[in-house]
Amino acid sequence: MPLHVRFKAVSILTGLALLVVLVGPFVLDPYTQSVLVRAFLLAITALTVDLLWGTTGILTFAQGAFFGIGAYAAGLMFTHVGYTVGTMMLALLAAIAVSMLVAAFVGWLAFWQGATPLYVAVVTLVLPIVVVQLIYSGGTFTGSSSGLVGFDAPTLSMTGWFWFTGTLMVLLTACAWVFIRSDYGRKLNAVRDNETRSRYLGIPTSNVKIILMMFMAALASLAGFIYACVGTIVAPEHADFVFGTELVIYVALGGRGTVLGPVIGTIGLEWASAYVSSILPFVWTIIIGAIFVVVIVVLPEGLLPPIWRTLARRLPARFVNTAKSTRATVFHPLVEIGAKSSTTSLTQPALSLTGVTKRYGHLQVLDGIDIQIMPGELVGIVGPNGAGKTTLMRCISDGMERSSGTIKVNGKSIDHKSPEGITALGLGRSFQNTSLFGSLRVSECLRLARYRHNKPSKIDTADRVGLPLAAMEVLESTGLQTQLQEQVNNLPHGMKRALELIMVLSLEPNVLLLDEPTAGLTKADRLMIGRILTDLQNRLGLAIVLIEHDFDFVKQVCSRLVVLHRGELILDGPVQEVVNSDLVQEIYSGHVE
Repeated sequence: MPLHVRFKAVSILTGLALLVVLVGPFVLDPYTQSVLVRAFLLAITALTVDLLWGTTGILTFAQGAFFGIGAYAAGLMFTHVGYTVGTMMLALLAAIAVSMLVAAFVGWLAFWQGATPLYVAVVTLVLPIVVVQLIYSGGTFTGSSSGLVGFDAPTLSMTGWFWFTGTLMVLLTACAWVFIRSDYGRKLNAVRDNETRSRYLGIPTSNVKIILMMFMAALASLAGFIYACVGTIVAPEHADFVFGTELVIYVALGGRGTVLGPVIGTIGLEWASAYVSSILPFVWTIIIGAIFVVVIVVLPEGLLPPIWRTLARRLPARFVNTAKSTRATVFHPLVEIGAKSSTTSLTQPALSLTGVTKRYGHLQVLDGIDIQIMPGELVGIVGPNGAGKTTLMRCISDGMERSSGTIKVNGKSIDHKSPEGITALGLGRSFQNTSLFGSLRVSECLRLARYRHNKPSKIDTADRVGLPLAAMEVLESTGLQTQLQEQVNNLPHGMKRALELIMVLSLEPNVLLLDEPTAGLTKADRLMIGRILTDLQNRLGLAIVLIEHDFDFVKQVCSRLVVLHRGELILDGPVQEVVNSDLVQEIYSGHVE
């Protein structure tokens, strides 16, 4: 959807929502207004959980702690220093700064290379526990378990707070809606769907998640600060892990990743809780828990997505057809002027391995591997299962993998660089099992592949992308140019393999690592991939390293073979010489000890 059309749609919906907020105090009693003010602020905090969890895949229980930091910044300042406009601004700045610093530290702990989603969840669950213990340990300064109450704060009527918090929530929701539908939002979706592939496209996923967590912490802290100003009370319950868990439940019930679902769900549940909990004080929590379990089992997407799909089916067919045709014509790849694969000097190896070793405890998987690959060579790495071929690929593409030895890409040592750092040296890699972004469209995958060359917009979705000539040629030869608006999960296996190759070529690498690129392909598809690889080798001078079990394919495309057996380099030479070697025949027959 073009930017001006999207902004027009968002503007209309935002205007309608602001009108509802404006009219609200004239039809609602003061108590309901106070309930909704709290709900608006919690909806803002739930929105931050949705951007982290629903959009980026970071299951976090820490947003309640950041809400509490904001609330206590106001409570402590106004209780011990007093309220003025100056102290209010100072407290707000302190709340945001402290929250962002704490978020940066938590992110540094949680998003180190190799951290699992479970580890992230545990780290963010510990934060609210630590914050609450600090509050308890503060004695009279923090109010301990009783909190702080009755301090001076900005004077505003309940109607004024309703308008202010409601307007803030609507505007932030509109911004979030635009943000997650931008190219940057699709990058966050890619990190959620497949962080490994994102890193091999040059996306610094850890930095992306830390920065996002910092900004979401600031928003949650702002909501907590306003909450303290409205109620002139803060308590440990505003920062504990129970509150953080409730926010996760609100997002799950509303529909994570939808923006509107968590906001509407939070407001609805808070409104219902204010009335039903007074009638059923001991049962309401059980009811909420039961609803959560039922929704997760029956509607794992949450409530909003199925409701939205039902409404969409009831729309007139002409609107649906118009929307489909618009999406089908919105994206156009093109050959970017001057975009071509990088080349290296013919006097130095494009890829150099010296004494590369990999151990898992006492198990030696690779032992002293020495390989030199020049630009324009297509080298096949072969060997029986368990020879160490894929392990060697990992060592080349991730600086943390090898136990010892030196690896250079285009004359530069990879040291202990991350995959995204090695990608910047000019290396691209495909995987043994196709590694893509299942929930994205083909066009969105192509935009992501150009991340290092075209930084994504945070408000817009590009309708064009500049592809290098090699990537464009593969796109056309495989027929993928007619599938640009197709979701990746719906593509046949052969097209998925081709799309992964196109994405790797879009990085403009001069060293290409391919792990079984023809696995599962038909004979026709294998022939096509073979023609593409030899063309890349001969015309663009790429150094290509290929792992493949199909010897017919290897003999057809490779100019040289490297044979691994039990982690050792056994042979390295021309294809026919290696294939006809008695030693290779013995290895594959299983007679070599």
